[in-house]
Amino acid sequence: QVQLVESGGGLVQAGGSLRLSCAASGRSFSSYCMGWFRQAPGKEREFVAAIGWFGTSTYYADSVKGRFTISRDNAKNTVYLQMNSLKPEDTAVYYCNADRSLAQLRVGTAGDYWGQGTQVTVSS
Repeated sequence: QVQLVESGGGLVQAGGSLRLSCAASGRSFSSYCMGWFRQAPGKEREFVAAIGWFGTSTYYADSVKGRFTISRDNAKNTVYLQMNSLKPEDTAVYYCNADRSLAQLRVGTAGDYWGQGTQVTVSS
């Protein structure tokens, strides 16, 4: 099993940046592919980005492509989401997710392990 804890959310103006972190505990972090999802008020949870075991393969939702960057540091058991050029429509609770299958994550199918979420609010 793996336990996930997100941090780095907050309030930012449109056009600003935030960097989310997701720290994993448990065994074999490098054996999991990692993803970020988000859920805005009144909407379903949606896929944001995914990264493979060694960080060489990354995938993004069209809505964030070119603005967000997912990365990981296996030595620190941490995955990151750098968010630039933020828009009010990026406002949501952002969740970290772990799954052994990149094929599932890259198409937005979440794995079994979730963090508690971190709130990102972008003001106009």
